[in-house]
Amino acid sequence: MNSPTDLPDALAAYPAWLLVLAGTLVLAAAIWLFMKVVKWLLYLLLALVLVGGVGWAVWLLLEQTGTRAG
Repeated sequence: MNSPTDLPDALAAYPAWLLVLAGTLVLAAAIWLFMKVVKWLLYLLLALVLVGGVGWAVWLLLEQTGTRAG
């Protein structure tokens, strides 16, 4: 069984350029995934603001027309 302390020795077997390339690709994929999550969270926030604002406006409209009718 390999221990975590064996990792530097295992990575030393690979060329440095390959490790840099692999690290760059992993980091780029992580940033891309983070951007996708943030984009969908912003869409969700926009939808919640629109639904909340329209609901509040309708509630105020119904409250105002109900007060005048009574």
